[in-house]
Amino acid sequence: MALSGGQVVFYTHRAPNKETVNEDSMGLVELDSGSCVLIVADGLGGQPAGATASEIAVKTLSRSLHRTDATPRETILQGFDRANHQIIENGGGSATTLAVVEIRKNQLRPYHVGDSMIVVTGQRGKQKLFTVSHSPVGYAVEAGLLNEEEAITHAERHLISNVVGADDMNISMGSLINLAPRDTLLLASDGLFDNLYYEETIAIIRKGTLPAAATRLVELAHQRMTGKAPDQPSHPDDLSFILYRPST
Repeated sequence: MALSGGQVVFYTHRAPNKETVNEDSMGLVELDSGSCVLIVADGLGGQPAGATASEIAVKTLSRSLHRTDATPRETILQGFDRANHQIIENGGGSATTLAVVEIRKNQLRPYHVGDSMIVVTGQRGKQKLFTVSHSPVGYAVEAGLLNEEEAITHAERHLISNVVGADDMNISMGSLINLAPRDTLLLASDGLFDNLYYEETIAIIRKGTLPAAATRLVELAHQRMTGKAPDQPSHPDDLSFILYRPST
């Protein structure tokens, strides 16, 4: 579908063979013809608390964006704070990750809490953005203490050190990034990068049409989650992602 001067494709589904609800939530908020905000949240804390937390985060942040007396950056940061307070007040020990991208006139700014990822790649595979997961394993990879293969099979890969729904929540906000016409943006819950390696993900999304890339991501993730790809990672989980590419 067309959105704010670009094309967007999104997908969300609960884990294979899972009988409870999908704990991920997503939001696509168009601010005007040239700007939008994309959101992915992955709820934590088990059913139904995880699903509730991610839904609160997306809805609260989306409502915050409609303020007209503040910049998008201010409304996004305020949305994180309001979501954090509401989830804490809701109780139950739930929390959520939250990955957000503000797009305006072929520029983007990333914000995130937790281990849902934000990636921007050029058509030839040049990495323009790859957020660091707020987790012990994510920090170890960033520091060069673990490689990707070690990280994806690590016993503590699901431990998260920063979440929305905690008194000490910390928001990571990135710098503005210029988007070229064939650049591709990906926001994804950890259901994607717990099953697909970074390089194979980039190889899929950097070329071809967005619908074709989305289909291939879903197919490959499902193969891994169901154990149909021998000697590959297999971590069944809810899967949500948004792909965006500017038109010009």
